[in-house]
Amino acid sequence: MPQFRDDLPAGARTFEAHGQVQWADVDIAGIIYFVAYWRYAELAEMELFRAIGFPYEHIFGGDVGFHLPRVHTEATYHAPAVMGDRLRMRLHLTKVGASSVAWRTVIFNETSGQVAAALSLTVACMDPRTKKSMPLPPGLRAALLSCM
Repeated sequence: MPQFRDDLPAGARTFEAHGQVQWADVDIAGIIYFVAYWRYAELAEMELFRAIGFPYEHIFGGDVGFHLPRVHTEATYHAPAVMGDRLRMRLHLTKVGASSVAWRTVIFNETSGQVAAALSLTVACMDPRTKKSMPLPPGLRAALLSCM
């Protein structure tokens, strides 16, 4: 397994969420299936957007005039988690561009004391009507920049 190197910048604002590995998350070997980590990462993502005043129920409900589809993902898996393990997801922003945002989520297995996975994600701002890239709305971009 690759060794984890924590690249959290000094003073970075972080957003956290907690969860527990469920029956539906594990594979036949009894460990969390690699894709399930992304659902846990989304819990921290939702906390980020809630904390900055853009809760996802409004974004996905169509209230804000933009969508944020995933355009790049990357994951490194460090240690397995099993059903019942308690997970803590810690997210920090790594880049806020004119029309995209990137962040990294580290998933800590609080039961084993190990880092389970580190996931990086980039989303792009998209016009829901045209399905084309658009600049991040000024209020959202300012709120995201305040977290850097």
